[in-house]
Amino acid sequence: MRNYGESLREFRLSKGKSFKELEKETGISDASLCRWEQGKVLPSIYFCEKLADYYGVTLDELIGRDFETKN
Repeated sequence: MRNYGESLREFRLSKGKSFKELEKETGISDASLCRWEQGKVLPSIYFCEKLADYYGVTLDELIGRDFETKN
């Protein structure tokens, strides 16, 4: 399981987005996005849902949860 910050960063970079671009498209502040990626703060479920919808992934995928390695 990756940590959630690494996962958030990978999704952002896979879209080729800067923090400012993501802020403009989602309404989530670039400062919050940066703190989440650095693992300094956990995003609320509201923001996790918003980002999962934006990226078109599940919440599990968004935070780096991998069921295959758990079983």
